[in-house]
Amino acid sequence: MRKLIKGGIIVNEGRVFKGTIAIENDRIDEITEDEQSARGTFDEVIDATGCFVLPGIIDTHVHFREPGMEAKADMESESRAAAYGGVTSFCEMPNTLPQTTTPEALNDKFARAKRSSHVNYGFFFGATNANSPLIKQLNIHDIPGVKLFMGASTGNMLVDQRKALEDIFSTAAEMHLPLMTHCEDSTIINENMKAAKAKYGDDPAITHHCEIRSEKACWQSSSLAVQLALKYNTQLHIAHVSTARELSLLDMPGAKDLVTLEAVIAHLYFTNDDYLVKKALIKCNPSVKTTHDRTELRKALTDGRITTIGTDHAPHLFAQKQGGCAKAMSGMPMIQFSLPTLLELVDQGVLSMERMVELTSHAPARLFSIDKRGYLRRGYKADITIVRPDTRWVVNEDIIQSKCKWSPMQGHEYHWKVVHTLCNGQHILNGDKFNSEYRGEQLSFRH
Repeated sequence: MRKLIKGGIIVNEGRVFKGTIAIENDRIDEITEDEQSARGTFDEVIDATGCFVLPGIIDTHVHFREPGMEAKADMESESRAAAYGGVTSFCEMPNTLPQTTTPEALNDKFARAKRSSHVNYGFFFGATNANSPLIKQLNIHDIPGVKLFMGASTGNMLVDQRKALEDIFSTAAEMHLPLMTHCEDSTIINENMKAAKAKYGDDPAITHHCEIRSEKACWQSSSLAVQLALKYNTQLHIAHVSTARELSLLDMPGAKDLVTLEAVIAHLYFTNDDYLVKKALIKCNPSVKTTHDRTELRKALTDGRITTIGTDHAPHLFAQKQGGCAKAMSGMPMIQFSLPTLLELVDQGVLSMERMVELTSHAPARLFSIDKRGYLRRGYKADITIVRPDTRWVVNEDIIQSKCKWSPMQGHEYHWKVVHTLCNGQHILNGDKFNSEYRGEQLSFRH
């Protein structure tokens, strides 16, 4: 089966040019410049005139809730939302029920994704206070890395014993696996919550969330993570950096060779001022922080201090998002709207289109050694996203693909739209038509 994408503006590896992409079955066969014609005949021709053609987005930070929390979300619904958002591959976190902390639980997720996922999939293996020996039994080519909830977590995956932390950092280094950490200090958070409840009542207003899950809580944990990475020579990827101060972690001697930072949409788009309107819909961990923090994180997208952008896509039922700091659950569904949101930041001059592609496709593939994906190159898998500018649409419940059927972006007007998503050469999103029968592939990692 041969396909041709013609007339579009290709954004790839720092270049922006008008060109044509020929696809042979599941691979990119040829990329040609403007006036050149791809060779041969084609079974399908996609006219991308007026559109931008990007490598498929790779979201290396999602929570799809299956198994154990399917009332909120499942592999089918959230991978469908991913495809609608131009995301062709995801790597999912281990805090499900059961947790992905044994080889058996990992294999169960592979089986579920093979049955249900519309896009390509990978799963982090979760670290606990006691399972370092199990990490050594894994096939490192099956997982992107190890996820460590260091200091604070949801789902009772907190690792708070110093010996366990040392074992996990040393094991990840020995296995040549990236270690991705959620860094917040639970002692500081618990003290802050106790003080807030004493002052404001049992469920402090959501406006106090960034005081409770504070900058200090993030810094205390993330700086310890860097120290341990330097001690054991561990490749450390700190998830969802939310504060300006944490950007200075890279100034620690030797850190730039081992440590990378992830930003997520919540901290790049919202500030604590938005709690007044969005309330707990934008409650997440780490918390959305100040305008200054957001400004510095945005600067770091361009100057190289931020390496990847993820979503931390984390659906809850709408009823579970009601209340304040104590009662409302933390997390928001963003995977369907992350790319249009980033393109809005491109329009605002926050970052260039080329840099956005680096942060959402190239860098995730390179950092986690994802085989044959993340770039538009001959011989690579044909994971391709096509977006159209100057296309007005508004987020409403009917549009939302996530099972929870709400979004913090409801009512928001976008001017970029994902119009085509191709996964392994299969045209799974074509305008408003979705190929619900297609299933993605298990990602392979070249650690």
